Amino acid sequence: MNRRPVAKTSWFTVALLIAAAAVWVLDQRKPPENSGKPAARHVEKPAAEATPGKPEHTGGFEVHHHCTLAEARHNDGDSFMVRLPDGRKEEFRLYFVDTPESAFKRYSGGETNHERIRQQAADLGGITPEQAVETGKKAKSFTLGLLGGAPFTLHTRWDSPFHDGRYHAFVQVTWDKRTRWLHELLIERGLARIKTKGSDLPDGTPMARHREKLRESEKAARRAAIGVWGL
Repeated sequence: MNRRPVAKTSWFTVALLIAAAAVWVLDQRKPPENSGKPAARHVEKPAAEATPGKPEHTGGFEVHHHCTLAEARHNDGDSFMVRLPDGRKEEFRLYFVDTPESAFKRYSGGETNHERIRQQAADLGGITPEQAVETGKKAKSFTLGLLGGAPFTLHTRWDSPFHDGRYHAFVQVTWDKRTRWLHELLIERGLARIKTKGSDLPDGTPMARHREKLRESEKAARRAAIGVWGL
């Protein structure tokens, strides 16, 4: 019986099989894709936070939040030293209003504030200078008590018309759970006269319109005999 010869495997085929087996062994030794240290991935960085103490800018004003009252000998009903959020201390004066002097003073050189007090008394309904000073004390107590009780927001253009190191400002405080302008409260409570430099408000309200609003508030205080108008 004739038998067919057995086919011999070529060395080339054997080499291919050995190479395939080696690749398979190496592949089995690789760690799973998600094992071990996680692969680096791109993480979106959050937007940079506002720099502490850096003011905002609104309506041509620098706006400083979280201001506090700083102790100063000259603090009064309409002007006071403020500690800004960045730690600086500056003196500011309110737009639109003038509170009476809180004491009779005599300065070096013989000058006094007595004539100023007489003018304030005349503008506040013709009261006596002594009554004007008493009103000034009440205004000082009201303003410093309010500013010393909680942080407040200050709006300024850094204008100092008298070049005396005091800058005009609008000050926002919390009163009766509402945000109010300090100068408006002084007029409504009969503790100041409408006097000195005015300005458009930070929200864009024109100066003339706001001055008229203050006059209406003053008339209401007169009718209700509030503050100085009840003397």
